[in-house]
Amino acid sequence: GAVARAGTARLRFFHVADAVNQGRMSVDAASMITAALTRVADAASPEAIADAERYLVDRARELPLDGLAVVVRHVEARLDREAHLRREQARWDERYLNIYENRAGVVVIDGRLDPETAAPVRAALDGLVTEALRRRRDRGELRGDAGSLDDAGTLDGAAPLADHRTAPQMRADALADLARHALGCDATDRTLPTTTIVVRVGLAELRAGAGLGEIDGTDEPISVGAIRRLAADAEVIPEVMGGESEVLDLGRSRRLFTRAQRLALVERDGGCAYCHAPPSWTEAHHIRWWERDAGPTDLDNAVLLCTACHHRVHRDGWDIRVLTGEVWFVPPLSVDRERQPFRGGRARFHGHINFGADVDADVGAESLALAA
Repeated sequence: GAVARAGTARLRFFHVADAVNQGRMSVDAASMITAALTRVADAASPEAIADAERYLVDRARELPLDGLAVVVRHVEARLDREAHLRREQARWDERYLNIYENRAGVVVIDGRLDPETAAPVRAALDGLVTEALRRRRDRGELRGDAGSLDDAGTLDGAAPLADHRTAPQMRADALADLARHALGCDATDRTLPTTTIVVRVGLAELRAGAGLGEIDGTDEPISVGAIRRLAADAEVIPEVMGGESEVLDLGRSRRLFTRAQRLALVERDGGCAYCHAPPSWTEAHHIRWWERDAGPTDLDNAVLLCTACHHRVHRDGWDIRVLTGEVWFVPPLSVDRERQPFRGGRARFHGHINFGADVDADVGAESLALAA
């Protein structure tokens, strides 16, 4: 105990202090970084902590505080994996779900789920909500004249009724749809879209059975043990992006991106390349437009964006570039007079992390698509 306390006391975060003194980092960001590195001081070498400090100070320059918090959690987990496994077990032990009816006759659902348990729940609900939003967008929310409602949800066979549900209301309906589906009831006319959980882990860590990985749509790192439990509960499709059996660049041969291309884009962008929204909220968009610019349906001309960011990019005149497999956003003059590019996609939040001798470099990556 005394030795450990002495090791912690010797920590001096010179890079953090210098960044704060020069105005390159907020006090909140500095506190977040130093608190995390202090917690791992007894598990990591001084060299690894110094490397991590430099890395986090560099990332703090380009990330908002919430984005930096994601990176800090990943760094802390890699520097002290035993502590991360204890936190993962504690979250699993604390999971619960309560369903009760209150005095007003409303059924209340309250609960807490660990990332492993929540992964299929979030993927299924997000998939149904995204599909509902897409249908609403495609039909233009036109309402027919007054009349009777037919089986197709239209008035006298006219345009479908406008869907005015909020996203939380759609999520509640999606939960009911899933329950009906599980009970084998065909009373609902909604169809369940194909949903995929993508789990990402270093190939060397997967083979060794130790280390950390990620679940798309969840910021918290997850242990290889949890990944293997997910794999045991679902059909697993190992995929190597860009293999000889898949053509990922289609040129002008077709307009819509294939499922294989979308999985490759999720691997690169990690969700919305601009705001880091989950992959299920996004669509693949042509950077150079298909019709206006004759843009090809290729990975270097594609980016994953949620609806809000897609509108923002086009409305404000942002440029998007894909360079050596990374997405870069170039702001318009109205946002930045220097038009300084910044990195987007997975590389913005999850760069290559290799601190001292405490963390092995990723030798390769294999994506596991778990059918949900």
